[in-house]
Amino acid sequence: MGGSALTLLLDTHIWLWLAAGDRRLTRRHSTRIAEAAAAGALMVSPISAWEIGLLVSRGRVRLGKALEPWLDDALAAPGLNVAALTPHIAAASCRLPEPFHPDPADRMIVATARDLGATIVTADQRILAYARAGHVRALR
Repeated sequence: MGGSALTLLLDTHIWLWLAAGDRRLTRRHSTRIAEAAAAGALMVSPISAWEIGLLVSRGRVRLGKALEPWLDDALAAPGLNVAALTPHIAAASCRLPEPFHPDPADRMIVATARDLGATIVTADQRILAYARAGHVRALR
């Protein structure tokens, strides 16, 4: 895993929390996110937009506005960049070191972080356990 430890990739729920100003976003997360944004090293995966759309369509998340305007606003956050979702990342998501759970969004996010050499900002215990096993960097 190359890249800069400063490069942060937001897990989907962290992006939702950031956009909503949710208090579940820890001070440590907020500080590191602000530092990465200032350095132009804050990323979100396109798969997170897909995952949010799926959650909205299933009634599991309410955004307060339609999905597309929400995405426009959330993607306009200062310093936030959209990571590429390349064919190589998609293929790599199917070849992650095991064991890892089968959730396609998490697999794409982990594969993207590994490709970028980025640290995933997450509260997801499964991704944090995967990081403790040494397969990806994560900020909890």
